[in-house]
Amino acid sequence: MPDPASTRDPASDPRGLLQRFLEFLHPGPDSKTELIETLADAEQRALIEPESRQMLEGVLRMAELSAGDVMVAAPRMDLLDIDAPFEAQLAAIIDTGHSRFPVYEGGRDNIIGILMAKDLLKLQRAPELNLRTLLRPAVFVPESKPLNALLRDFRTNRNHLAIVIDEFGNVAGLVTIEDVLEEIVGEIEDEFDERGSEGVGGLYTLADGSQRVAGDAAIRDVNAAFGLAIPEADFDTIGGWVAHEHGRVPRRGESVELAGLRFHVMLTRGGAVRWFKVTRATPAPAPAGSGT
Repeated sequence: MPDPASTRDPASDPRGLLQRFLEFLHPGPDSKTELIETLADAEQRALIEPESRQMLEGVLRMAELSAGDVMVAAPRMDLLDIDAPFEAQLAAIIDTGHSRFPVYEGGRDNIIGILMAKDLLKLQRAPELNLRTLLRPAVFVPESKPLNALLRDFRTNRNHLAIVIDEFGNVAGLVTIEDVLEEIVGEIEDEFDERGSEGVGGLYTLADGSQRVAGDAAIRDVNAAFGLAIPEADFDTIGGWVAHEHGRVPRRGESVELAGLRFHVMLTRGGAVRWFKVTRATPAPAPAGSGT
């Protein structure tokens, strides 16, 4: 049986003769890899801006990712206990700085709703309110949910956060609309992400003389700035080294003293430290009566 394409009347082809001739001379990309290479070539020839190429590549790669690829893992989720005192809940909101919180009852796997941080303030004016009445329904998605489908759901349902569950129905993590968008546009900057001309290697001098240090700053840059000798063999970033020495990733607002420095966590994102405020640790006073 002949191939229908081979018997098609050329006159019925909607493409013009010139277009078909150009496609014969310069065939288009046949795969996603070739398309990305074409975008890179277009950038080199100044046909598109670097930011445009990065976003287009992000869109292409996002189609291959799922919710499980970008989620914040369950152990690193910031949750609120429905039975915790109001003061403890408010302190958790202030420490983490999130606008939305999954709320659990009994155990961390039992998510009963989502609390908007601004809604908790209503309890200050009306203590007789029940916190449960302020909860919004939680959205649950499987780890295998494609990111492009998840973004479409976020836009349609006006949700900004979803709880990710594994194949057994257990909570595996959470994903936000910001996590999805960052796969397209790169990291979304915030008030801590301003770049000054004095910054070197993710280290910036603040007005009080302390240093603002990025969590992904290279250890060698921190060593050079503070005259330290932190081993560089096992860890590439200062955030990884601090988490290892501390035994876990410190939370926002927490301070850790290591190697004669105090690392105060200014901002966390995705279960990792984005910014430290680093100062010299105050030496402990010598015991009374000790000799010199």
